[in-house]
Amino acid sequence: MADDRLHCVVVTPETTLFDEAVDFVALPLFDGELGVLPGRAPLIGRLGYGELRTVVGGATKSYYIDGGFAQVRDDVVTILTSNALPADRIDRVNAADSLAKAEALHPTTDAAFVERDRILERSRAQLRIAEHKS
Repeated sequence: MADDRLHCVVVTPETTLFDEAVDFVALPLFDGELGVLPGRAPLIGRLGYGELRTVVGGATKSYYIDGGFAQVRDDVVTILTSNALPADRIDRVNAADSLAKAEALHPTTDAAFVERDRILERSRAQLRIAEHKS
């Protein structure tokens, strides 16, 4: 691998969505965004719901990431997530519907609060990415 590139792999339980050499990766960590360039110190991070961006030759591609974990080691970025899809494949109507339904919920247990918050976070992230790409 060339010293000026990263190798980025995005894996879900069903498939390997992405497996390419890139110039830059922006990861949606659970507590903020992390940019990764070649030569980055090793790390393992917990992903949040949000936008994964890759840059190759000045062109940016965006993907929705549904949480998970990321490892950076030896210029390889490995992303393990339960769900990922290209930004242009986000179903805005479904995301808006999920958001509206979650906002209308009135949870009464801790588990119900956690589930509602997860749906809110996921739906908001999908809508934010879809609107940004339109």
